[in-house]
Amino acid sequence: MAQKDVGNKVPIYKLKTTKQVMEYYDEWGKKDKYNKDMVEWNYTGPKETVDTFRRYAIDKDILIFDAGCGTGLVGQQLKKYDYKNFHGADLSQKLLDSIPENLYQKLIKVDLNQTINVSDNSYNAVMCVGTFTFGHVKPQAIDEFIRITKKDGLICFTINEGIYKEYGFDKKIDELKKDDKWEELEFFKSDYIASKDVNAWLGLYKVK
Repeated sequence: MAQKDVGNKVPIYKLKTTKQVMEYYDEWGKKDKYNKDMVEWNYTGPKETVDTFRRYAIDKDILIFDAGCGTGLVGQQLKKYDYKNFHGADLSQKLLDSIPENLYQKLIKVDLNQTINVSDNSYNAVMCVGTFTFGHVKPQAIDEFIRITKKDGLICFTINEGIYKEYGFDKKIDELKKDDKWEELEFFKSDYIASKDVNAWLGLYKVK
């Protein structure tokens, strides 16, 4: 699928390397600019994803890993619905530093394109919103999400429509289904950043 013209509307989509992405976010996180932009753009990814997740995650005491947590927008939605135990992980220390105090029980700096320094079967669920996008995190990260998630745990994520096939997310998702690694519960096109004409696939899977 073509990128439409989202590279001009959302400049970070033009970036190619992890270093460029980290530097961009570190700058974007200053003076609350990232959060202000998300409000202005009507970025609905966190709300849509948590709304989908909470229909299946009935137990509010489960331990959740928010991969690519940014400034904590997913964490705020989880807290709104009374989830109590969630850890945040992000590439940008500046964004982690901007997260409201006491929102997450734990915050770690991590490159999701590398092995995550977390033991197998540690979490009941993984959330990953806004991170599978141009120049960011590649499909192999899903293998790590499955590794750190307990059996019958949930993995809930968005994938920018422009990279779904280009980066091979379509093949990775099918491969994991064929290998009986997970079961599809939800998969649909979400609004994501409708104000910028940017949509994303929203998936929710149960680890087997």
